[in-house]
Amino acid sequence: MGELAERAMVSKRTIDYYTSIGLLKAERSKSNYRIYSEESLHDLKFIEECKNLHFPLDEIKRKLEMRKAGNIRASEVDKHVSAVTQQVKQLHSDLFDLIPILENLDDKQKENLINNLSLLKIALKKSLVKVSN
Repeated sequence: MGELAERAMVSKRTIDYYTSIGLLKAERSKSNYRIYSEESLHDLKFIEECKNLHFPLDEIKRKLEMRKAGNIRASEVDKHVSAVTQQVKQLHSDLFDLIPILENLDDKQKENLINNLSLLKIALKKSLVKVSN
């Protein structure tokens, strides 16, 4: 567990909690130690990414199950696309609310913000290209 925590940059307590609620799965050794696979590391990183996007844990669990299932019912895809669309609308609204603050930034701060937003835009485009291929 310590190695997994270190590699994922989370606490052992976080891993213990995620395991207890079923987000992470562990095998048991003969001496009853928990053993986590490389897949657990990927799952843990995915969980942390979702948390950074403010997804609730039950939604994260659903997303993990969808990733692992590989084949998803059309109704689940529709529900997921609807949720993502709603999040994009909320983010757009949040950014719009920041306009008065952004207008007071100096040129360097504005440039940094534009660069960060451009990187996010590129990442979103790459994600969409992966989906369409």
